[in-house]
Amino acid sequence: MTTAAPARHALQCMEIWGGSHAAEADVSTPGLDIWVSSRPHEAAAHGGDVHYVSLCGGGVITRLIVADLSGHGSSAAEAALGLRRLMRKNINRKDQGRLVAALNRQFLAQSKLRRFATAVVGTYLTTRDTLTLCNAGHPRPFHYRAADATWTTLTTDGPTAEPADLPLGIDPDTPYSQLDVPLGRGDLVVVYTDALIEATDPAGRPLGEAGLRAMIAGLDATRPAEFGPALLARLAEFRGGRPADDDQTLVVLHHNAGGRRRPSVGETLAVYAKVLGLRRV
Repeated sequence: MTTAAPARHALQCMEIWGGSHAAEADVSTPGLDIWVSSRPHEAAAHGGDVHYVSLCGGGVITRLIVADLSGHGSSAAEAALGLRRLMRKNINRKDQGRLVAALNRQFLAQSKLRRFATAVVGTYLTTRDTLTLCNAGHPRPFHYRAADATWTTLTTDGPTAEPADLPLGIDPDTPYSQLDVPLGRGDLVVVYTDALIEATDPAGRPLGEAGLRAMIAGLDATRPAEFGPALLARLAEFRGGRPADDDQTLVVLHHNAGGRRRPSVGETLAVYAKVLGLRRV
């Protein structure tokens, strides 16, 4: 019997979706279809991987965070809520630089707990069809350009000689670079946590970044709804059917190039209620 695909959830203005719990879902914002699979290790209620997607009050700013936190269980769940609060505070800001700096300060404040995180923070602007990425020590995402059917690895490594783009909570002065990625209709961006590249075959050989890129290049990127599940199936086959040794999160962004959706009167009133604190975001 074939399992029905999860229904797609269209984010409303000023909404934040996600967390550190298990998830397999389709969400959408103006211009993007987003498929998320997150599986805490050993089927725990919460894991160290965190995924959040938000939409601003005007329906033009989509923000994505995929993070891998040190620790598991309740402590990781509390840290995930801290990420959510900062995301809420910056939900209407086009520039994500302040959010990344605040995330770094938050983890530095917990340094006595040896708390740090790797993360990819992305901001998509419907008006520009551009995804801006910041990578804080996280595995590098992949970008599929539908126009020429090519895959590239997205790196934010800058020319500076000083250490940059370190994991959050390591260095108060580390600079974080931003990479603008223009998106065409049908483009994909794949964001993931290190459980994918650290996967090993039955002989103990790791997949690695190059192996993962070769694996995704062998999939049909023109069928975005099937891409994420197909990649996880390939990973399971590579592992010989063994489960992942860590929390595992995979996010596939499909750029449908849709324009801004004008909110209804009711949605506009709901946005004002959220801004004024009358309704929880």
